[in-house]
Amino acid sequence: MTERKTEQLVLKEMQIELGENDFGFVYEQGDVPKFDKIISALKKAGGKPKDCDLNDFTKCGSGKGQPEYIVTFNNNHDTIIVIECKKTVKYHCSENLNHPKNYAVDGVLYYAKFLKDNYNVIAIAVSGTNKEKMKVSTFYWLKGMESYINIPRGKDTLYDPLNCLNLVNGKTVRKEISLEDIRKLALTMHDNLRALKVTERAKPVFIAGILIALKNEDFLNDYRNLNSFSSLLTVLQKAIEDELNKSDIRQEKIDDIKHHFKMIGKNGKLKEIPLGEDNSLLWYIEQLEIKIKPMMDYSSDAIDALGIFYHEFVKYSGGDGSGLGIVLTPQHLTEFMVDLADVNKYSKVVDICCGSGAFLVTAMSKMFQDATEQDIQHIKKESLYGVESDDDIYTLAIANMIVRGDGKSNIYYGDCFKKDIISNLKSKNINIGLINPPYSQTDHVELEFIENMLNILTVGGIGVAVVPMACAIGTKFKDERERLFKHHTLKAVFSMPDDIFYSNNASTNVCVMVWEAHKPHNKNENTFFGYYKDDGFVKAKKLGRIDKFNKWKQIKENWVSLYKEKEIKEGLTAKHKVTFEDEWLCEAYMKTDYSALQPKDFQKTINDYLAYLVRSGD
Repeated sequence: MTERKTEQLVLKEMQIELGENDFGFVYEQGDVPKFDKIISALKKAGGKPKDCDLNDFTKCGSGKGQPEYIVTFNNNHDTIIVIECKKTVKYHCSENLNHPKNYAVDGVLYYAKFLKDNYNVIAIAVSGTNKEKMKVSTFYWLKGMESYINIPRGKDTLYDPLNCLNLVNGKTVRKEISLEDIRKLALTMHDNLRALKVTERAKPVFIAGILIALKNEDFLNDYRNLNSFSSLLTVLQKAIEDELNKSDIRQEKIDDIKHHFKMIGKNGKLKEIPLGEDNSLLWYIEQLEIKIKPMMDYSSDAIDALGIFYHEFVKYSGGDGSGLGIVLTPQHLTEFMVDLADVNKYSKVVDICCGSGAFLVTAMSKMFQDATEQDIQHIKKESLYGVESDDDIYTLAIANMIVRGDGKSNIYYGDCFKKDIISNLKSKNINIGLINPPYSQTDHVELEFIENMLNILTVGGIGVAVVPMACAIGTKFKDERERLFKHHTLKAVFSMPDDIFYSNNASTNVCVMVWEAHKPHNKNENTFFGYYKDDGFVKAKKLGRIDKFNKWKQIKENWVSLYKEKEIKEGLTAKHKVTFEDEWLCEAYMKTDYSALQPKDFQKTINDYLAYLVRSGD
């Protein structure tokens, strides 16, 4: 029964079902009807013997071989996958690969040596019942060859069958990886790097640098062949420099990244760890290649993996991390805002305080949906722009763009209010702005960031911003509100869930504003308001707010549809004519659906009000 858990884990992680699948068929326990060559090979192999050298064909078990799974392909009849499972990692692999009955690797190679007479065999050994602790080894035994090939990129990770083909053929592997997986790897790496005494500033640069290096084909193909720390570090640094030089990055930034890696190269603890061991330099590179790079190569995936890494590093680094200059915009919020802006393959998008690039990554994903390969190349080079003033976070932003295939990386380093940056961006004919400006800054208030963004956009361009609710209440920022209405139109405001930034250890209540650039606000026309407080997310220990019940997709579609249709729904949306002096929140104008109210709602309102009084000192 315990081994059955391993088998179920394989089905889940490989995204396969027994029987017919889109790519082909999955058979269990060697029950492969109509495949005479497979049946013959399994009969020849018989049940796995307890002891048998891999090159010994004289020892065979009785009956017919019964590997856990055999996978066949509709469009590749010469290749099959054979999978062998064991319930515990203790029995993953023997020293000499000569105990096929008791060990997963020994067993799968035992079957493969018979099957390879007629097929190219992808042999996968899996042991353990827990995803975080399982061991996976992947091999490729070409038809008729005397020996197999070890596939290091298949270590401890299960891919779907089509990606298995890409893996053994040296093609790009694209894998959708969950936010939970990224967070777990980020936390593991953070703890390991902290134990190695790597500084907080150096951690995200270290991760970003490795991902940049993995874009370099020579490095990607050769780094596992290096057998010393110094040679691996040298080649890693060279690959980073080569990729940065291709991307028109300023020389001082290249020098800064090189400096970080030079300091890491002097880390005595890291040097001492043998390259084959966990937490070695090689381990970090392999983990990022296997678990993160495939997702960042997956063009339809909007997840800002680097931003999540940075956020996890900040969260577990002592203090609240606010001094490190980034509040990660929740992934589903960036998706909602991109949809509000109606981003498509023809859009040009800017984020004037882009952080690690979450909005740009999400927008790029949306732009790719209906794009040709030619469109995609144009989008990467000419349609995404950002500005970031923090030097370290700027590194993450350019890394995000480089790793995702942007050969130019239009990320400006500096103050978004500087005239030269504004002038340069204005010349690009940008029609979409997306922004989560820094909150409670001394130099500029949030509405000034919105104003600056809108001034950069073309006439009729759409700017979408997430800002504290104080910006929408009328009693503050009167000069900025008046200027905005004089030059731009407030199309919509949405009150967001109170705890939407809970995962950032932030308590600010926020709203999302939609503006139309360079069209003065007409006080005789309605602005649309949404009371979008329930996004379906729930709080989970150590993971923050998550879409546990998969409600978000339908909720988001409903929210966007209500806005686009300007539909009034009691308790959820409203329309009202407003001036710069009015309140810009749905709560002021919507009709309350009293039938849905419960005593706990009144209690929550009283608690929120008391909390507000405490925070404001009243």
